[in-house]
Amino acid sequence: MADTDVKGIFDRIPEAFNADAAQGVDAIFQFEITGEGGGTWNVVIKDGACEVQEGAHDDPSVTMTMSTETWMGLVNKEVNGIQAFMSGKLKVGGDIMLAQKYQSLFSF
Repeated sequence: MADTDVKGIFDRIPEAFNADAAQGVDAIFQFEITGEGGGTWNVVIKDGACEVQEGAHDDPSVTMTMSTETWMGLVNKEVNGIQAFMSGKLKVGGDIMLAQKYQSLFSF
């Protein structure tokens, strides 16, 4: 799913969703992407389904904050999520274990 547009990636997340990996997952991932082309999106995963909405959710399970550059690097597999977190480029609030599961739920 190599892309250069943050919004375009969020628009296509449902296509990249791996329902098999989401069995038993009931979570709300919130993404706060900073910088040019960024924004806030939430991804709701429940009952093997995935729904993406632009804007903040009232009660996210986990919030991940990063720059547009870091988000694009994660999606395009040019940036390692653990390294981004350890270096402070990715900030996680809420359920950190859930944040680690995110990449397995989508085939970017």
